[in-house]
Amino acid sequence: MADFQNYKRRAEKEKSEIFAYANEKLTVQLLDVIDNFERALQHETADAGYVEGMNMIFKQLTDVLKKAGLEEIKALGEDFDPNFHNAVMMEDNAEYESGKVTEVMQKGYLLNNKVIRPSMVKVNN
Repeated sequence: MADFQNYKRRAEKEKSEIFAYANEKLTVQLLDVIDNFERALQHETADAGYVEGMNMIFKQLTDVLKKAGLEEIKALGEDFDPNFHNAVMMEDNAEYESGKVTEVMQKGYLLNNKVIRPSMVKVNN
């Protein structure tokens, strides 16, 4: 009877993990879309209505992904953590302490508290 209870618990845990990470592949592919969207929004344009509409669409997309469990990894000014950050450059920056992230080159993301893409960062010496 105890073995059966353990089996039921293990099966429920596996089922909940499958459900939590079922969208991982799709979400990882959408991260490139988010990156390109952010780059496009950084460019200036004379049409204020266009910019407002694009910002609304971007917010709608990010809200849907947040509801699915996507979360941005905080990096700028944080201590370098190899579990969440991928250091691609080092620099001497007087504004930051040693070992702090000075620039985020590509945002990193968590999906249901699992790293699906680490942040590419520049770290202070």
